Amino acid sequence: MPGEALRTGLVAAIFAALLAMSGCSRSEPRNEAPPAPSTEPAKPAKDPEAARKLIAAGAVVLDVRTPDEYREDHLPMGTNVPVGELSSHLTEIDKLVAGDKSKPIVVYCAAGSRAAKAKRALEAAGYTNVVNGGGLDDLR
Repeated sequence: MPGEALRTGLVAAIFAALLAMSGCSRSEPRNEAPPAPSTEPAKPAKDPEAARKLIAAGAVVLDVRTPDEYREDHLPMGTNVPVGELSSHLTEIDKLVAGDKSKPIVVYCAAGSRAAKAKRALEAAGYTNVVNGGGLDDLR
């Protein structure tokens, strides 16, 4: 009978559609392996202790605060390069490290957040040994 064949075909199509949709269910767990844990220890956002050691060993020190903050107080060996102007001072920074992008650079600000931003920008520019010293008070 033609009506019965149509009904059977429609039921089969609906069943196939439901079966296909069930494969996309969000409630079913995925059969993916979790990402492998990193074998490297997590680096702290700021590391004043390591920064002080690098400074004692002759690292380049960048104070990434504003010029007004720098004038108020700064580390004697610190060069003021405000974080917002960092990209326009890369030539100056290159001179400070004598063209060696692996030379240690310590960045600091008032508390560490601008220094973290400066660290990321310097690393993006190819500097490989940049440490966030945190804030000025962290490094005293």
